[in-house]
Amino acid sequence: QVQLVESGGGLVQPGGSLRLSCAASGYIPMTYAMDWYRQAPGKQRELVATITSEGRTNYADSVKGRFTISRDNAKNTVYLQMNSLKPEDTAVYYCNGRNRFSGSYYSSWGQGTQVTVSS
Repeated sequence: QVQLVESGGGLVQPGGSLRLSCAASGYIPMTYAMDWYRQAPGKQRELVATITSEGRTNYADSVKGRFTISRDNAKNTVYLQMNSLKPEDTAVYYCNGRNRFSGSYYSSWGQGTQVTVSS
């Protein structure tokens, strides 16, 4: 069973930046797009950003222009660079992969990493 470990969260002031990492314990097949999700208290988990194995990206409107997703296939790692952070970005951030054919997830959900944007 492969695992995903998210890291890089923390407390940051509005307007600040953070870089999240998601390390997979095993190989991520090219058939999987990798996603970052977030879940704020009392809210459902939402998809924030997606990157395919070919490097095509997609973002939620709420983060477009501020967040950048990237992946290092050789390191089985996915990143989320978050700039111009806002208080409404406060959430636990998770990563996972989705099979482009079946839609199945790459792994069970990890612990996530907490991002808190506050002055």
